[in-house]
Amino acid sequence: MNTSTLAAAAVEAAPLSAFERWLTLWVCLCIVTGVVLGQWLPGPFQAVGRLEVARVNLPVGLLIWVMIIPMLLKVDFGALHQVRRHWKGIGVTLFVNWAVKPFSMALLGWLFVRHVFAPWLPAGQLDSYVAGLILLAAAPCTAMVFVWSRLTNGHPLFTLSQVALNDIIMVFAFAPIVALLLGLSSISVPWDTLVTSVVLYIVIPVIVAQRWRRALLRQGTAAFDALLARIGPWSIAALLATLVLLFAFQGEAVLGQPLVIAMLAVPILIQVFFNAALAYGLNRHLGESHDVACPSALIGASNFFELAVAAAISLFGFESGAALATVVGVLIEVPAMLLVIRAVKASKAWYEAT
Repeated sequence: MNTSTLAAAAVEAAPLSAFERWLTLWVCLCIVTGVVLGQWLPGPFQAVGRLEVARVNLPVGLLIWVMIIPMLLKVDFGALHQVRRHWKGIGVTLFVNWAVKPFSMALLGWLFVRHVFAPWLPAGQLDSYVAGLILLAAAPCTAMVFVWSRLTNGHPLFTLSQVALNDIIMVFAFAPIVALLLGLSSISVPWDTLVTSVVLYIVIPVIVAQRWRRALLRQGTAAFDALLARIGPWSIAALLATLVLLFAFQGEAVLGQPLVIAMLAVPILIQVFFNAALAYGLNRHLGESHDVACPSALIGASNFFELAVAAAISLFGFESGAALATVVGVLIEVPAMLLVIRAVKASKAWYEAT
């Protein structure tokens, strides 16, 4: 049994954990906890915020690694040979991920943040909110897609190959797309910090995870599955700790204008449902099977929010609107994707009708 088959079996077997099922609730609790602690104990949080090297916050950098590396262990670059077997589905997902989603989000950010909701948002943060939305949409989801795919009975090898291909593209395309769209939105961004974010939060974690993965798979699938089960909660725990830190700095903004989170959720939700429907419909039009169309739609709709949060903090800081916008993506990811899952499962008969 090759490593791609082992990985596919692991993807199929991965359950939706209690942490993942109730992620929105945990995020809400972290918002409350972070705001309260930030108001009661501002000194310690300010000290954490000052632990920076080259604009990279060291505690957050460590937490992001703990978040991302366990997730990247599931990615099998050996599954890339599956690309040619499902080239239509792969093509649809790549089109949506890289040619539609970042640009549609930039448009939605411009429309809602700078126009529709502008009178009710802090004037000095409008550009930062748009930047956060762009960062959120510029990287396709890497880890949670495996859970979403399993819940729709998606083709596991297609999911593996698509995620592996997206990760490779992300190394080279994330920084240029973000820089282009921020530039078009008249938002200045330091290229060195953007490239540093890519190296720290994509390149290094991918290398570490793949070396660790190969060492585990040499010991067999039992060792691989056991480790995934043991360290899986680390990712969510590190994410929640990061959110507590972030909302300790965002407390004034949240208390001053609590509706900001709801307003930022609007373009994110529109983007999720639009891109999911686009990918799903294009797959049907091209004649792809339903078990490919489902993960294609889910990959097209979801975001690598861990990377977005890290990049927003590195580029704009804990107290920025960009950081807050990326966290709103975390807040609504699970309920939005569960709605997409219900839609694609309920429409299977329509999808397969000739």
